[in-house]
This record gives sequence, C-alpha cells and structure tokens, in this order.
Amino acid sequence: MDAGKDKPTALLIRKHTLLALLVVTPLGFIFKHYLGSFHNWFSNYGAGLLYEIFWILVSFIFFPAPKAVRRIPILVFAATCILEILQLWHPWFLEAIRASYLGKVLIGTSFIWWDFVYYAMGCFIGWLLMRWILNRCHK
Repeated sequence: MDAGKDKPTALLIRKHTLLALLVVTPLGFIFKHYLGSFHNWFSNYGAGLLYEIFWILVSFIFFPAPKAVRRIPILVFAATCILEILQLWHPWFLEAIRASYLGKVLIGTSFIWWDFVYYAMGCFIGWLLMRWILNRCHK
C-alpha cells in the first residue's frame, strides 16, 4: 500500500476517534457525578464501562491501524483488571495517589468484583466503536 494513501486514512481515523472522545469523556464525568435514579449504577458501573471506552479511544489515536483494533481492547482490559486488583493493596504511595480526585478517577479506591463484567462490556463496546470508525474511514 502506498504510504501517501495511508496518512489521510490515519488522520481521518484520529479525527473520528477524537470526536468520539469528545462525547465519551464528558459522558463519563456526568455518569460519575450523576445523583438521580440509579445513581449507584451510573456512578460505579456505567462510569467504569465508559472508562474502558475512553482508554481504548485514547490508544486508538496513537495506534490508528486495523491490527490495533484487536489488540487495544485486550490490553486495556488487562491493564484495568490489574488496576482493579491493585485496589486490594494499600501502600502509602498508592494511598497518596488515591487521595486526589484525579487519582480516585484514574486508579480507583475500592475493589469490586462486578467491575470486571463492566470492564469487559466497555472493551467490547470500544472494540465495536473502533471497527465502526475504521469502516467509516475506509468508505
């Protein structure tokens, strides 16, 4: 494939991915701070699902290739599962990170088994979204 043809496709993929991030990111914060009906589900599980999609899209900006569509969700799922398991560990340096709002949002504060289910669902949705972006950009 000609390198000249590859660049506009990568640029187009990044553009569509950025647009998706502009929707997913504020939606994640809205879910995290939602106080209405079912607020516990939105704040914990819905936000976790969007957290996975967020990291998949961020990764896709850096690696906008068809091969990455298979790899990124697996790596994001593995990384967030490790972060979830780390929530069982409370050394001083992790507690210092968790004390800030950003630390709470990024690495979490409490271990919940159900998070794994929503991480898997978020990765699946993120995978579908990357496939949709790729298909849209290759038309």
